[in-house]
Amino acid sequence: MPILSPADIPDIEEARRRLLDLIRERSVRRGRFRLSSGRAATAYVDLRRVTTHPEAAFLCALLLIDLMRGFRPDAAGGPTLGADPLAGSLGVMSHILGVPLRTFIVRSDAKEHGTGRLVEGSLEPGDRTLVLDDVATSGASLLRAAEAVVSEGATVVGVLAILDREAGAAQAVAAKGIPFRSLFTMSEVMEGPIPGAT
Repeated sequence: MPILSPADIPDIEEARRRLLDLIRERSVRRGRFRLSSGRAATAYVDLRRVTTHPEAAFLCALLLIDLMRGFRPDAAGGPTLGADPLAGSLGVMSHILGVPLRTFIVRSDAKEHGTGRLVEGSLEPGDRTLVLDDVATSGASLLRAAEAVVSEGATVVGVLAILDREAGAAQAVAAKGIPFRSLFTMSEVMEGPIPGAT
């Protein structure tokens, strides 16, 4: 049973506009940056400044749940560190909305103590899963996470990101036969006013 009524949930388009404003305000930095893919960039979007912000985390989870429609997932999660706050807020939001979704995190390397697991959390064999991350660049970390999920006996039905940097991730994921969706593209984020930009 949902904890919030539909009247308590913002309109999806309104939520999307507000999250985009928060990304532009809190996350966009200009300068010289090296991305996780090794490529150089003149703009960097640090989405952890959004996914760990109370209002923005709420909006990310709400919009991801909307983006998931049609996938019918049992669980969702992705590579640490980008997916960590998303998994937490997504699990809570799914419970609030009455569409419970288990979540998990994929470690960079299996731990050498305890259970030695690579995938931590509530992933079960046979699950239909979505792999997610805050930013998709080359897609390499998303595909590694997908392989780890499959090795646990689950099925990856899609890959979701808050931001597609438009640097090859969508194509790399599609080449593996996995649907890819993002809330925003880098072009979309950068086409609006960036507070503090020179």
